[in-house]
Amino acid sequence: MSPTLDRLLKWTCGAVSALALFGIMWLMLFDVIGRKYFNQSIPGALEITEILMVVVIFGALPLVSWRGEHIVFDSLDGVVPRALKGLQHRVVHLLCAGTFAFLGLQLLKRAERFAEYGEVTAHLGLALAPVAWLMAALLGATALVHLLFVVQLPPGALEHVAHTPELPE
Repeated sequence: MSPTLDRLLKWTCGAVSALALFGIMWLMLFDVIGRKYFNQSIPGALEITEILMVVVIFGALPLVSWRGEHIVFDSLDGVVPRALKGLQHRVVHLLCAGTFAFLGLQLLKRAERFAEYGEVTAHLGLALAPVAWLMAALLGATALVHLLFVVQLPPGALEHVAHTPELPE
């Protein structure tokens, strides 16, 4: 596939996820030190951790899909004829694209409601709408990755086909 798109996803989604995970690490370190030695935790640490976990998970989705590093159940691969493997992969990616797009649209609607009602976190009062918008955008990016794979299968998508035994006719 495209090395440019690979770099773009790596330096956007990958970097954002890595920085959020790095932030969680330091936040937890200082929160534990504060509790142990100063009898004082960081105010809102749980809320910040939850938001950063959302960034880690949803930020990694497009990159994981792009690189094919997600969990794959191949229990039916033994019964699908080799001639249909390409079609099978395309149908799966189309279903994934539709699912991620649908979830992104639902989250976009939720984000609009959050913005309309002024939803904020309980302790720090951080606005929830931007977080939901980010989640929706990353779900949309994941849907686009899968949609691209409907048109052009990723490299190695059919490499295990040679190892799949042909069913007797």
